[in-house]
Amino acid sequence: MSGWWRASKTLAGWIPVLAAVVAIQLMANRGVLDAGKAPKLQGEMLVDGVPFSGLQSLPKPVMVYFWASWCGICKAMQSTVMAVASDTPIITVAMQSGDSVTVREYMSRQQFEVPTLIDQEGRLATMYGVRGVPAAFIVDRDGSIRSATTGYTSELGLRLRLWWANR
Repeated sequence: MSGWWRASKTLAGWIPVLAAVVAIQLMANRGVLDAGKAPKLQGEMLVDGVPFSGLQSLPKPVMVYFWASWCGICKAMQSTVMAVASDTPIITVAMQSGDSVTVREYMSRQQFEVPTLIDQEGRLATMYGVRGVPAAFIVDRDGSIRSATTGYTSELGLRLRLWWANR
């Protein structure tokens, strides 16, 4: 019984921490667009320069991920984003990180290989209501935003949001 009591006390100690993390996430996401149709993403894809204009009538949910080369948390999330991108449609947006040459060099050094649009002036980020990076938006098959989050998000957290949008 003492083992169970000790375990329950440990679990009880984590509940306030978990509540604080959830509260911080909710506060950070206030004012971030989290419902309705996703604004149209337009631009040239970084790797091949092919024009991109999409997010309507999708075969499955897609993640739109805003990041910046100067963002330490974005750098910490790169492996998570690449893991999700290995089996999920994803478009990343390099926000205020320089021109295409600068961003391409950064991504090459970081081995961050994901489909990317350049948002040098932050116009796309403004349309999405992004106030800080990293920011991830889950867009469902109808082109509606089902989930939005800012700050570090785990791979499990992103996958759960994608799963929920697929329902």
